Amino acid sequence: MIGATLSGVTFISIPGVVGGNGANQAYSYMQMALGYLAGYAFIAGILLPLYYRKNLTSIYSYLGTRFGPNSYKVGSAFFMLSRTIGASFRLYLVAIVLQQFVLGPFGIPFWVTVGTTIILIWIYTFRGGINTIVWTDTLQTTLMLLSVIFTITSISNSLELNLSGLATVVQSSEYSQMFFFKGGWSDPNNFFKQFISGALITIVMTGLDQDMIQKNLTCRNIKDAQKNMIAFSSALTLVIFLFLTLGALLYIYASQVGIAIPEQTDKLFPTIALQHLSPWVGIIFILGLIAAAYSSADSALTALTTAFCIDFLGFQIVKRAEADEKKLRFRVHIMFSVILFFAIIIFNQINNEAVISKLFEWAGYTYGPILGLFSFALLTKLQINDRLVIPICIIAPILSYVVNRYSSELLYGFEFGFLIIALNGLLTFIGLLAISYKEYEVEQEPETY
Repeated sequence: MIGATLSGVTFISIPGVVGGNGANQAYSYMQMALGYLAGYAFIAGILLPLYYRKNLTSIYSYLGTRFGPNSYKVGSAFFMLSRTIGASFRLYLVAIVLQQFVLGPFGIPFWVTVGTTIILIWIYTFRGGINTIVWTDTLQTTLMLLSVIFTITSISNSLELNLSGLATVVQSSEYSQMFFFKGGWSDPNNFFKQFISGALITIVMTGLDQDMIQKNLTCRNIKDAQKNMIAFSSALTLVIFLFLTLGALLYIYASQVGIAIPEQTDKLFPTIALQHLSPWVGIIFILGLIAAAYSSADSALTALTTAFCIDFLGFQIVKRAEADEKKLRFRVHIMFSVILFFAIIIFNQINNEAVISKLFEWAGYTYGPILGLFSFALLTKLQINDRLVIPICIIAPILSYVVNRYSSELLYGFEFGFLIIALNGLLTFIGLLAISYKEYEVEQEPETY
């Protein structure tokens, strides 16, 4: 779960934004990490008991039971859209690094790099399924974390610093600020914006995400799943702190040895690891980068295939021969692999910002309707006109985008930033409220004899 949560985006992008001037600068990302803890507590206490009690294979089937088939399909569709975009961003980041520093110098085109990466993921996810994913994610995550630790050790040796010396250098640097209160609501790093966004992003990207919940549903019972969630969230907080420390050290090292900071900060880590430290660091970095990408993308591809087969092809409802199901699943797996391929190619043409920021921005638009649907289902006892769910869930993200685009002018300098997910979920909730009604139980007349 740590590997699927962090991915290549965390591996490269979080260290890169530490020295930036926008969102997540310095240690401000820890404010979101604290919000993550609140979100994980909600998942462990509220959502996991719900999923286990209803014995759900697809968590979006709860929306079908609660509201109707359209709500079920919309929830699953937005999950697949969100996961496709998220997985594409993660693989894109790995692909551009491999292209620039490893394969590109040999004249290999970008599309071949992307295609090879997806084919390798496709092979073992299709053959192994979720059980293979759990074990390979564990191995890949271990390799990723060892790569970070190895890089920090190498930088400390280059700067001739021991552990306490590293801590002193980072603490006295301009990158050590963790909490941001003075900038107000217009500051993208404002504590309350980051904390609330972190909690909501965790709830939707883990608690309402088929991929992440599927891992918890492999636990034997609810108690084990809750212990897994608590242990995972605690370890994740420490791991994020480790990545931020790496980011601060990268900028300090670059300043001391005179390395120019790349315009795209995502490339700072690979630039230093592959061009300025020992060859062993470069090798470990590449292994860690690939492991980071695969630990999230492989499970995403499996979850997308599973969600489409169950939620849209009705594998658990429509009885088919085993050979027919296998053939159909094979085609769906290929379909999502091709979609990921073209999405990465498109991102390569349009992206010019730190990927971690773009990922959370897109998550706000695509996960918002899911947040609104589940919030309405859990917080109210109302029923809705299921036929109108689709337009509501399409209109809400569009309105969120328009409001976010002009929020600075309309709201006296306030910018939503990652809080766009809260606005999107709220607009979806209001829309569902507008099409809701109270369902009355019809009392039966007593029988007369």
